[in-house]
Amino acid sequence: MSDVATLDAPRSAGIISTSNEELDKKIGGGLPRGSLTLIEGHSDAGKSVLAEQFAWGALQGDLRVAVYSTENTVRNLLRQAVSLGSDLSDYYLLGRLTIFPVQLPKDSIEPALVLSELYEHLRRQTEQDVIIVDSLTGALARASEEAGLDFFVRCKELCDKGRTVIHTLHSYALNESTLTRARAVCDAHLRLRIEQVGERLVKMLEVLKVRGAERSTGNIISFDVEPGLGMRLIPLSRAKA
Repeated sequence: MSDVATLDAPRSAGIISTSNEELDKKIGGGLPRGSLTLIEGHSDAGKSVLAEQFAWGALQGDLRVAVYSTENTVRNLLRQAVSLGSDLSDYYLLGRLTIFPVQLPKDSIEPALVLSELYEHLRRQTEQDVIIVDSLTGALARASEEAGLDFFVRCKELCDKGRTVIHTLHSYALNESTLTRARAVCDAHLRLRIEQVGERLVKMLEVLKVRGAERSTGNIISFDVEPGLGMRLIPLSRAKA
């Protein structure tokens, strides 16, 4: 594959793996390339960790990745990746991974303009196969329903031209009506939450849909995030123990 791909040239068929075979099976084999994915959930439920798993899997699959982080600097993101067992440093140094720390403007800036400028920056990443925005919460929280939905629709147009786009979002960032419509635009919808199971708090991943998945979806997965290992799936029976 050429190092530089034009926006109008669709990528070849394939999937974006998490690099965790067990987790891939639970989400239908992985995310189909050219899909728009929403990773939604509670604070500290593992949204950034899951997004990082997809970045790691895409890079190992010889794809180019751009990460927009509203919560981390480049150094902190790379350090966090190492702590989860996925050292991204070499990919970053080789230019296969591009990281854009995003500082959202103050409240005086029109929210629709913020989303428009963010989209234009995403659109210009013509060399990247996978784009991850972690997270959209700050940009969407004050935006109108129309502006928020327009952003998702425009991102879907990027996917129709071959790009794979993954967004993370706190569930509270949009009202239920807008969130429902945004979910409908997306090809894949993964929802994370934290539940009390027995005497412990357990992270749960619900695979609500993955259009074009190689295998069936609809799974509910319980997992831990372990230093040096990243996401480790645990059976629900064991979580309840």
